[in-house]
Amino acid sequence: MNGPSRSVVPPAGLVRSFDFPPVHADVLDNGLRIRSVQVGRLPIVTAMLVLDAGEGLLDGNRAGLAVLTGDCLEGGTAKRTGVELAEALETIGAGLSVGTGWDSTTVSLSCMADRLDDAMGLLAEVILQPAFPDDEVDRIRGQRLAAIHQREMDPVGIATTASRRLTYREGVPYGRPLGGTVESVGPFNADAAAGFVVAQYRPKGSGLVVVGDVDARQVRSLVETHFGEWTGGTGSRPEIDAEPRTRERGIVVVHRADAVQSEIRIGHVGQARSTPQYFALRVVNTVLGGAFTSRLNLNLREEHGFTYGVRSRFLVRRGAGPWCVSTAVGTDVTADAVHEAISEISTLVADGPTEEEVDAARDYLAGVFPLELETTGQIAARIAELLIYDLPDDYYADYRDRIRSVTLEEACEAARACIRPDEMTVVVGGDASEVQGPLEGLEWGPVTVEAAS
Repeated sequence: MNGPSRSVVPPAGLVRSFDFPPVHADVLDNGLRIRSVQVGRLPIVTAMLVLDAGEGLLDGNRAGLAVLTGDCLEGGTAKRTGVELAEALETIGAGLSVGTGWDSTTVSLSCMADRLDDAMGLLAEVILQPAFPDDEVDRIRGQRLAAIHQREMDPVGIATTASRRLTYREGVPYGRPLGGTVESVGPFNADAAAGFVVAQYRPKGSGLVVVGDVDARQVRSLVETHFGEWTGGTGSRPEIDAEPRTRERGIVVVHRADAVQSEIRIGHVGQARSTPQYFALRVVNTVLGGAFTSRLNLNLREEHGFTYGVRSRFLVRRGAGPWCVSTAVGTDVTADAVHEAISEISTLVADGPTEEEVDAARDYLAGVFPLELETTGQIAARIAELLIYDLPDDYYADYRDRIRSVTLEEACEAARACIRPDEMTVVVGGDASEVQGPLEGLEWGPVTVEAAS
């Protein structure tokens, strides 16, 4: 029976045209930045408030405070209990979503366009009049502590936590878990949440993104009505000195007795979002481990059958976030998988990607870009990045062109400059009695063993 051959990759089609909708910029007298995008496909609007209130602002003693405060926002306001707030949102068909990362806290909701006034009023109420009732704060703290304990027992969490800690010098925020530790979360209370709001939930330094079936004048009027009396500005933002814990390569086994799988993490300090090599790194990482057809996946999964999947990522932030390769393999092939991963990384850095790989990566990234912008929420999240990282308002207008303009030489240079095999730390969460000997047999670097916390 004749048919297409599964051994031949079909050629890529033409990259379809796509225009990112124009961004209208405005600012209130109190310093609150406004970014609006009119998208009229459906009568839906997303409003996303971007606060300069990320975990990167905090020292280790207060780790988790930004996350916990954000989680507590749905617990009620000065006007409504948590249940009443949920009912008010449900009445207008809106859902509140809060997300806190290293660089910001975002509070967003989506609704039908004709309910935007009501929705904006509720959003302002949540931000300007949070109540933090003790029972809700206790519940959120308990949930966070339970999540921390679960992370400390989960093989993925154990390996990832150890990898971040071993990547960064002690005291660097990026070396700790985003949501804090038992020691830092335990004292959290309503006063701590209220104090963080007073210090960081301020209009100057924040921004409001509105995307959907609404025009810029209407947005300005609504924002002024609901947020115009908001006052204050945040203090100076500390620079994160993302110093590495070591510049020497090595292997650390986090012992988990009788583990039948090993969680592998390989990496070092990466790049900040402001790196001029951002687009070249997107291409390079796609070649190495950012797509199903990447070198790492074709080697470890397709050729050797070590894993169901492997990926590499540059986690870019205001400071230099980590670059990391992650996968899970059987205990018996742990050393072989580490060897193959290190070999693929080293070869890419030494020889660079091929012209064909760069072409394919550029087309893939350009092709999926419109698919990541199909909803008002997805577009709002992209616009929020402009505010968080001080990017120009027309940044996404030529985003795909900049991806597709990355040359082979630029990709090779980015690989050599930003991936450093001799500085990599390999973390293996697994049974040390089974994997330590084979890992030492690689003779790649010193192997140390530590107990899982």
